Order: sequence, then C-alpha cells, then structure tokens
Amino acid sequence: MEKYILSCSSIADLTAEQYKARNIKHIEIASNVNAKDIAEYFTPFLEDGYDILHVAASSGLSSFCNAADIAKEELKKKYPKRKIYVIDSLGASAGYGLIMETLADKRDEGAGFEELAAWLKTNKLKVQHWGFFTDVKTFVKKGRISKLAALKEKFLKVCPVVNMNYAGQIIPRIKIKGKNNVIKEIVKKMELLADNGHDYSGKCYISYSSCYKAAKAVADVIEKTFPKLNGRVVINRMEAATAGYAGAGAVTLSFWGNERKD
Repeated sequence: MEKYILSCSSIADLTAEQYKARNIKHIEIASNVNAKDIAEYFTPFLEDGYDILHVAASSGLSSFCNAADIAKEELKKKYPKRKIYVIDSLGASAGYGLIMETLADKRDEGAGFEELAAWLKTNKLKVQHWGFFTDVKTFVKKGRISKLAALKEKFLKVCPVVNMNYAGQIIPRIKIKGKNNVIKEIVKKMELLADNGHDYSGKCYISYSSCYKAAKAVADVIEKTFPKLNGRVVINRMEAATAGYAGAGAVTLSFWGNERKD
C-alpha cells in the first residue's frame, strides 16, 4: 500500500479541525517562510517513509511555491527513494481549501499518489475564485488606490469585485455599488460559471475577513439558488496571512466550474 501525505500551507483557510479530520498536513505560513523552513517541515514525513504531494499556494501571489521547489530539490538528494511533488495550485484562500478537500476525498476513495498528482495538474484551473471587498482601507495602505479614490468609493458604497486568473493572480473585474448588489453579482458569476449551472452538485467554499455577516449572506443566497449543492456552503475565517493581504471586509467564493482562461 502506498504511503503518502497530502500537504499544503495554512493559506488554504481550512480550520484545525478540518485539517485533522481529513488528514491533511499543513505548514503555517508567515511572510518570512523560506526553503529551509519547508525542508524542516517535509523531513519528518520522509524519515517515516512517506512520499509527499505538496500543493503550494499560488505562485502568482507569493514566493512560497518557489521555496517549496528549492526544498524539494535539496531533499531529493538526501531521500532518493522518496517522491516529493510540489504542484502550484494557482489558487488561494477558499479555492485552495476546496482543492485540498477534493484531493482528500479522492485519496479516501482509493486514488494513488501518481493518479492524484495527475488529476490535480489537469483540474486545478477548474476552480473558480471570486471575491469582493466591502472596505477599501487596505487598498490605500498597500498603495493600490489613492486616499481620494478611497473616499469616493466609500461615499458611493462601491465594492470592488475580483477574481483569480489562469496565472493565479488576483485581477479587479468590476465595481458594484452597494453590498446587496455585490452579493447578487458574485452569485451571478457562480450561475454563469459553475459546472451545470443551477444544477451544480459540487462543494462551495467561502472565506471572509472580519465580515461574517456578508459571508453568511452570500452563502444563504447560494444555497437557495443551487439546491443540488454537495452539503452546506462551507464558511471559514481567513487565516492571518490571507487576511493580511486581503484586509478587513473581504469575502471570497470558490466552486468547481469552467476552466480559467484569462
């Protein structure tokens, strides 16, 4: 029987209980995580005779994937009999968590190491990542927009809508006036892009930063709109690194759908 672990980083926004229940290993991510840290995280699994399928947070957002690749190359010299695969998820937050949960499902159904790695490479861009921001203060702090523009958007109650493109980068798509309207807009995106439209029968994940009510409002509309969902919408709080990037008032929505092309 194959001995392998599923591994990711904390940017997948799963809870401690979810990681434990699904037997998904993870490394806590901080801004200064490097190849040495990741090698130290990998080593005990290799010592115990496990192969490693590590799904990295999007290379379009951070250098963590590159650091994991460097760690892999160093460890392959020390453990030549072990397989260490590092696969760029081209995702983050709720969508990253959805990928990991789906991989755990397939592993539990009997998928082997190579089969799982091949499936991920083929299907990772079929995860749709959408999100919106109800507070643009973080955009000002990070220099993405001017203070004047932020004041204007706050006055008009504008919520930017973003998604993740095929390269795993977050791209602004449209600005919507009003929280209720932005919730309708993001659900429309799911209606348009989800597998089988309103008959979507997969899982749906939402992450949020300091705005649970907005996340719950999105989930409520989705559960009414997509009656064949696989279970309730999963709502998780963004972990520290994700929340630090997104800022307060962010909601992300992920589901399986059309392959991302742009």
